[in-house]
Amino acid sequence: MAQITKNNGENSMAEEESDQRAEDARQEVAERNEREEKEPIEYRAPGTPGPGAGAFFHIYKSGQGYWTRMGTVGGAALVILLVGQFLYTFLPTWSDTIHTHPKLLIGIVLAVVAALSIFAFYITNKPTNVDFLIATDSEMKKVNWTSREELVGSTKIVIIFVFLITAILFGIDIIFGYVFHWIGILKQAPF
Repeated sequence: MAQITKNNGENSMAEEESDQRAEDARQEVAERNEREEKEPIEYRAPGTPGPGAGAFFHIYKSGQGYWTRMGTVGGAALVILLVGQFLYTFLPTWSDTIHTHPKLLIGIVLAVVAALSIFAFYITNKPTNVDFLIATDSEMKKVNWTSREELVGSTKIVIIFVFLITAILFGIDIIFGYVFHWIGILKQAPF
């Protein structure tokens, strides 16, 4: 009997510890639920900026993919400026009113250039496009660029191959020209 009492004492202590752990876990869950009620969880698509990330002119992941972004901006700027130059040149030929009012022409061209610039900024700052540019930049850093000696050697081989193929095709053309002249299809010989 004494042994049973001893085991019951140990069991009751283990039960008390287990109850204490369960109570601590319930209390921790209740505290976590209170925090979540105060701070609601906001679900966003991956790659979208969170609250306070900025307005329209915020640059998404601004420190990454610098050179691919600069190349994209340069290309977009070139296209926009060429469109502006095209409009400035040809818009007066489409309308007599614009031809007689140069300030109106400049205003239209500047408005189109500004609208295209804002559109280009929007397109190049979309998270999916930015992630693509960043991935492109990181892949370009992995490229094994050829040395100057390899580049000169490869260029020589290409030039020699082009001249060789040109000579072979010229010879084949002359042969076919004489064959067609001998059978009477061509009236004049190649040479």
